[in-house]
Amino acid sequence: MVKQTKYKPNPKVDFFFNKAEQWKQEFEKLRRIILDCGLTEELKWGVPCYTFENKNMVLIHGFKEYCAILFVKGALLKDTEGILIQQTENVQAARQIRFTNARDIVEMETILKAYINESIQAEIAGLKVNYKKVTEFSMPEEFISKLEEVHGLQEAFEALTPGRQRAYILYFSAPKQSKTRAARVEKYMEQILDGKGLNDQ
Repeated sequence: MVKQTKYKPNPKVDFFFNKAEQWKQEFEKLRRIILDCGLTEELKWGVPCYTFENKNMVLIHGFKEYCAILFVKGALLKDTEGILIQQTENVQAARQIRFTNARDIVEMETILKAYINESIQAEIAGLKVNYKKVTEFSMPEEFISKLEEVHGLQEAFEALTPGRQRAYILYFSAPKQSKTRAARVEKYMEQILDGKGLNDQ
């Protein structure tokens, strides 16, 4: 069992909780529960991120319809209560637990702590998420034709990390209309040729 170090908030993260207009009470309750599990509080991507030995474990998110905690490797959890949500079919590792009021969070405290502790144990055990290979994703026709047509594009794409390849494929595939897909491919060809990922500057 992981040694429990009680509630140690990080002052650098306080502003996130102080500025929250919606979900303020819910955020505070989630923060206390997560910190009671001995995780370290940091600010990443503009939201509270909780780490174990520098590995991202749990994030707190607020949306219009609900607030949530996101388990970075939630796919590894057994989900005995059937409460984990996969946001879209393309999300492979992360899983959410969603809330619409503080009362539910209070009632679920024991369950939430059990899930957080299970995620810590999975990290200690070195468990890995079994990601789909890039080749298992279907590539849009608009991108395939460019790979064949533009000199060096195929080689540049294959030289990217699997994560970067996956991000491009999902982004290019998303629009329903062919012309939108083609426009996205066109826009990012230079970036691929430069060896950069979708979100790299």
